[in-house]
Amino acid sequence: MVNQMITTDVLVVGGGTGGTAAAIQAARRGVRTVLVSEFSWLGGMLTCAGVSAPDGSELAAFQTGLWGAFLNSLQHRQAEGLDHAWVSLFTYDPRTGAKIFADWVQALPNLHWIAGQTPLDVFKQGNCITGVRFADITVNAKIILDATELGDLLALGDVPYRWGWEMGSALHTRKLRSQVEEPSAPVSHNELTQRYPVQVPTWVVILKDFGTAAEAPEIPAPPHDTPEQFVGAWDGYSPEHFLNYGRLPGGLFMLNWPQCGNDYGEGVGRLVESLSSQQEFCQEARWHAQSFARFIQTQLGRRYGLADDIFPYSPFPTPVRLNAHGEAHSPFGGGAYALHPYYRESRRLIGLETLWEHDILPVSGGQVATLPVDESGNVSTITLGNYPNDHHYPGVNFPLAPKSLPWGGRWTGTPFTIPYGCLVPQSTDGLLVCEKNISVSHIANGSTRLQPVVMNLGQAAGMAAALCVELGCQPKELSVRHLQEAMLSDAIAPAALIPLFNVPPQHPDWLYWQRYYLDKPEDYPASGHVSRGAGELVLPYSGQSFSGLFSTLFTGTFYCNGEQDYTIALSQPTERAGEIWRLITLQPEVNERLLSCRDQQQLTVWGRLNEAGNWLVVEMIQD
Repeated sequence: MVNQMITTDVLVVGGGTGGTAAAIQAARRGVRTVLVSEFSWLGGMLTCAGVSAPDGSELAAFQTGLWGAFLNSLQHRQAEGLDHAWVSLFTYDPRTGAKIFADWVQALPNLHWIAGQTPLDVFKQGNCITGVRFADITVNAKIILDATELGDLLALGDVPYRWGWEMGSALHTRKLRSQVEEPSAPVSHNELTQRYPVQVPTWVVILKDFGTAAEAPEIPAPPHDTPEQFVGAWDGYSPEHFLNYGRLPGGLFMLNWPQCGNDYGEGVGRLVESLSSQQEFCQEARWHAQSFARFIQTQLGRRYGLADDIFPYSPFPTPVRLNAHGEAHSPFGGGAYALHPYYRESRRLIGLETLWEHDILPVSGGQVATLPVDESGNVSTITLGNYPNDHHYPGVNFPLAPKSLPWGGRWTGTPFTIPYGCLVPQSTDGLLVCEKNISVSHIANGSTRLQPVVMNLGQAAGMAAALCVELGCQPKELSVRHLQEAMLSDAIAPAALIPLFNVPPQHPDWLYWQRYYLDKPEDYPASGHVSRGAGELVLPYSGQSFSGLFSTLFTGTFYCNGEQDYTIALSQPTERAGEIWRLITLQPEVNERLLSCRDQQQLTVWGRLNEAGNWLVVEMIQD
């Protein structure tokens, strides 16, 4: 029964990473926007799922758009800084991330946020999606965005999609390596593709260090306690190094550990079979995480226990939520346990364009992937990413074609871009997608699923939806260049579309070079570096990206131990004298300076220490 009817310009279904970004961008553009989320927190992977150690787009040149704005807000709100773990260069308390998103949304009077609702039905007129029914409301809109964690609107609206290893039409495709030329794809179906049709999720749990003089409450055993599964979890690591993988401020530890850890994939296909089978899977995944946390406590002692006050115990604004069958649904999260699993893969749209593995791999002899060019010769990118291709199948070592390179004293991923057509259905109007449900292959999903990519992907989808409303057109009719210009010139969070290692957003010529390569993709350098004196402008630039936030002055002897392998033996400050730290940077001007430093020269830098990774993040080299 429908209790309330709402009409708006743009409807975003799902308050995850992509959906929250899409709703914010659409509303900032000025159109009436409704955001319907399942939980009372916004942000999805970055908050509700507890993965507050995001991966990818870490280099200064790629910290643009809403992703860059989010990092900037974190740096100013988190007094302890973001240098805590070694899995990520940015870790934070998920409560801080949730507050940022809530503040952004609540600052927009034309954005109506409704929490505690999930989609139950999709309404269509011909081939155009016009509305979505929830338990308490129905929302009609000119443009609707599927931002759900598992691509729910695709299934509800009978929009063609893929699930798994490209094996059939909707749920199965038959395009194997010989047809799509993905070097990492299996030649034929095998036990792996059957057991794990998609990458497995992880139910994140957060531990707390209660100190040597304290004793944490015992973590109870779940109904299915399986400690034997976790033997060898930190083989190759000391217990401290293992925990520091996901260290957060305030003595907290995020558990998102792949080696004999809390990845869970038994019967993962149940996620899209039925609501009851999905809930069954999620309950098992939650118990698996509890069992892992209990194993850690029994092995490492009662110094470590559950951080009981991180996630809200009542993740919905009302005591109960009804599913499509009128049944009450009980959350499995709260306290130390994330509100939902960290889903790495979803139903994936069959769009106007599909991103395959070869689209994210470096060009021969280069450091970047090719730019997507449409049939008219126009560059169609609407966002970028650079994470290495990473797949999760418990107990399986699945080799993938390499897409990494040394930069700034560490390894980073090959930059790639995503074309607009990956967001647009082939034959369905009124709909865009903006989560892990974009038109991408199972293999390439390992790079596109990461938080920064999805966040700026959502921003592009929100901008596209707003432009469609402004122009009175359907998503497939929207000029990609019109969208690109709107993204580049956004007044609040302009977003890079072309990966350029050495032209960060603070560079005075940033917009020039973004537009230059959109217009002349044939000139795009395989190195991803604009050369000094290239085109009409001279590139030199130094120091303007240094904020000084959380930075300290360090002096010591510089050592070059190999290609992109730097250390410094500190002499200042005096309390650090004699310590040896690895040097890394995210700043292009610092990267160039480090490449030209002489072995054993004296070096003075501004930077931040990361105890977990034993590295010094250099912000600026002092002359």
